[in-house]
Formats: sequence, structure tokens, C-alpha cells
Amino acid sequence: MIQAPVRTEALREASAGPVSCPRISVVTPSFNQALYLEETIRSVLDQGYPNLEYVIVDGGSTDGSLEIIKKYSHRLAWWVSERDAGQYDALNKGFAHTTGELMAWLNSDDKYVPWTFSVISEAMTALPQVEWLTSLFHFFWDEHGRLSACEEQAGFSRELILRGGTLPGAGWPAWAFMQQESTFWRRSLWDKAGARVETRWSLAGDFDLWMRFARHAEVYSLNMPIGGFRRHSRQKTAGNMTEYIRQAKESFRLNGGRAPRGLNAFWLKNSGKVLRFLQRRHAYAARQKGFPNRLCRAEAGGWTVFKH
Repeated sequence: MIQAPVRTEALREASAGPVSCPRISVVTPSFNQALYLEETIRSVLDQGYPNLEYVIVDGGSTDGSLEIIKKYSHRLAWWVSERDAGQYDALNKGFAHTTGELMAWLNSDDKYVPWTFSVISEAMTALPQVEWLTSLFHFFWDEHGRLSACEEQAGFSRELILRGGTLPGAGWPAWAFMQQESTFWRRSLWDKAGARVETRWSLAGDFDLWMRFARHAEVYSLNMPIGGFRRHSRQKTAGNMTEYIRQAKESFRLNGGRAPRGLNAFWLKNSGKVLRFLQRRHAYAARQKGFPNRLCRAEAGGWTVFKH
């Protein structure tokens, strides 16, 4: 095992940041991702956020990843390189070494945008009722880290999640997954939901976490992109979507999800494309009108947070 001690000087500098900047804790799990790892690290550190706690948990890589991590080790709160039981085991290990009020994870091939932490900090400080925040705009990077797509989503809510509306491919009227790279939450919600990512799943740990969050809090959505998913041939989920959906459906059941049944389920499955189109149109029109009586707005940073 190769491990770095907690960098008390880095934590001291972070805690000395402005009161208006809550500490943000980000964990990156990684294993043999040297091809993308440095770009991921730079997307976190180059933002210059004054109260960042960044942790990297490497699974014992042999491809040069360790040299990349050591290059930035003086700017990390903690890091380790050792064999683990997979991505979600690594995340739990990493989060156990964090203390921030706001939390997220970023996989070692994905990236944030340059304004991610400043917008998240502003929004969740201005709106203390927001325990869980995601984005209406999903960025996708290509294999070389270039922006290849931006998909606008109709919106997310705890009710939508608990009804299967964020599980495309399962036969329900679902139009999009909630993008993990664009999602942040408060530690208080993390604690209420069990303070861990469930390791029984090899792929759908993010979906399972959203299901558990939805039992405790509403999810809100930003009107700007804050992160992005890299599409490339080596990623686990890309070649195992059938297994991901199987695991997510099992998590949905175990967490008390309420999918449509009977004739209603049959109608929804077969008319899903039309329904999703109408839902998108309705949500877009509602956003343009400002969601009367259902909108949290703070204009100081040029962003808006929607509650659907």
C-alpha cells in the first residue's frame, strides 16, 4: 500500500477560506486511468476554489497513474494507492477522509467545468433549503476531452426518481439518467441516507444513492452545466448497460420505488416516446415562464435553481 498522510497544512489553508465559501469535498476513485486522470485532476484543482478538500483513491494502478497523483499530492487533502473491492469501496474509503459540508465524486475519466465550485457554493449558500443539487444541462466529452454534446433535460424531482422517471430502458416513462458528474449534496443528507455508497452494486451505485437521497429530500436543478461525462470505449457502463439497468431496477425495488403497473405500465411503455416528448415540451415552456410559485431564484451569480 502507498499512502499519503492527511495534509494538515492544506486543510488549514482551506479552513481559512472565506466564510461564504463552504468546504467542498470531492473524491476521485481511479484504477489504471492514466490516459485521462491528469485532465480530471486539473478540472478540479485549476478552479482555484479556496475551500476545496480533494481526495484521490487509487486501486493499485500499474499504468503510470501513481506518478500523476504524486505530481499533485501537495494539493490533495489525502490520497492512497492500494488494492480495493471496486469503485464504490474506493469512494467510501475516500469520503471517510473528508469533512466538507458539500460533497461529490468525480470519476477519473470525467471533468468539471471551470465555474463548477463557484456556482455550487453560491447556490447552496444562498439557498440553505437545497440539500441536493444537479443540472438541467448534461455535458458529454469525447475521448480527447473535447465537448461533443450538451443535452437539455426537462427536470428532476424526488417524485420522478421514486416513480422510475430517471431509469431509461426499464419500460417506464423515463427520459434521462441524473448525471452523477453534475450532482452535489450536503453532508447532512449523506448522513441521513446511510453515509455510504452501496457496494453490493458493481455499476449502479449512483442510482442507488439517488434513490436513498429521494427518501429524505427534494432534488433541485441548476440552469447551467456544471460537469460532464466522457464517452470512450474503455468505460464500464458503456458495454454493460443491460447489467446497469438490472441493478438499478433491483435498487429501485429495494428502496421502495413505485413504478407504474398493469395497463398503465403497458400504455406508458408503448407510448413512452410521445410522452417523453410532451414532458420535455411542457417542462421547457414552464421554465420559460419561470415556474410560478415553484422557483428558487438568486440572480447574483447569473444562475437559477429550479424545483420541479
